[in-house]
Amino acid sequence: MSTLTINTLTASMGAEISGIGLDQLLHDDTVPELIWNALREHGVLLFHDLGFTPDTQLQFSERLGTLDRTNGEQYNEPGIQRVSMDPKKNGGQETVRGTFNWHMDGCTLPAEKNPSPATILTCAVTSETGGQTEFASTRAFFDSLSDEEKDRLSTMRVVHSVAGSRRRVIPNPTPEQEQAWAAMQSREHPMVWRHREGRPSVIIGGTSDYIVGMGKDESRLFLDDLVARATTPDRVYSHEWSVGDTVIWDNPGMLHRVQPYEDGSAREMIRCTLVGEEPTE
Repeated sequence: MSTLTINTLTASMGAEISGIGLDQLLHDDTVPELIWNALREHGVLLFHDLGFTPDTQLQFSERLGTLDRTNGEQYNEPGIQRVSMDPKKNGGQETVRGTFNWHMDGCTLPAEKNPSPATILTCAVTSETGGQTEFASTRAFFDSLSDEEKDRLSTMRVVHSVAGSRRRVIPNPTPEQEQAWAAMQSREHPMVWRHREGRPSVIIGGTSDYIVGMGKDESRLFLDDLVARATTPDRVYSHEWSVGDTVIWDNPGMLHRVQPYEDGSAREMIRCTLVGEEPTE
């Protein structure tokens, strides 16, 4: 039976996990529950030098839940997304630049799918500059609001779209880009996600395009203000990557972003996500 050694990363969230190795992660039947319990409590879990290969990361991820194998299918690596500026490995620079903004994974999935409960990310190659991944808890942010503001946000609905994210990267798109973006996914969610387990979270970030019933300009100001308040420095954990680091985070309760890095960077992260089972409403 395994145990985890847990050292907190910040006063508000995050934990560095030690005292457990690859063999235990892959074969000990007590490990999945230990990981989920730690994730619910701390939101972000950091491991060093587990020795993951893409295959063993897949095996471990499948122990935590149903693996989303649609990631990486077009690159003949079902279940693996290589986060890279190289368009032969990923969507390329435009896709990666979208992650420079605060966001939650899976907000623009088709209506029959739900956002992933957790993301598992391992560093294969670091960038020369930038590249830190930052996290901020939207559960803690909701807890901090007044009752009046909680009630107000709970009545709101937000449309998330790929176009909304791309406009933050390319604020003056060409007509061709606008047309391409319009054909991409969009999805309406409640502003507040009231989870079956744990605290409510706020569904905001770079893909949030507009609030239903509110003009787009007013929506953008309102949404940007929420993100700014949720990500003040005292609420953020910034992770400086080393090769072999693995981070797992509570996707439904966490905003994350990567600090900008150079377009020609060899930085590469190995990403797995789980199939979401809980709808946002």
